[in-house]
Amino acid sequence: MLIIPVKEGESIERALKKYKKKFERTGVVRELRDRQKFTKPSVQEREKKLKAIYRDKIRNEML
Repeated sequence: MLIIPVKEGESIERALKKYKKKFERTGVVRELRDRQKFTKPSVQEREKKLKAIYRDKIRNEML
């Protein structure tokens, strides 16, 4: 359960913004999307390697 302390005089919009940001950081939505379909471990490893290669390529281009 997320608890958002709201200071006196603080607007509801500001509190909602804090709540949304905190909720996003917990990763609940991402986990739900991942659980909707099963991906084989070999496919997950392949995607992980491809992402690492892409990141490395971007970093090398910046230097």
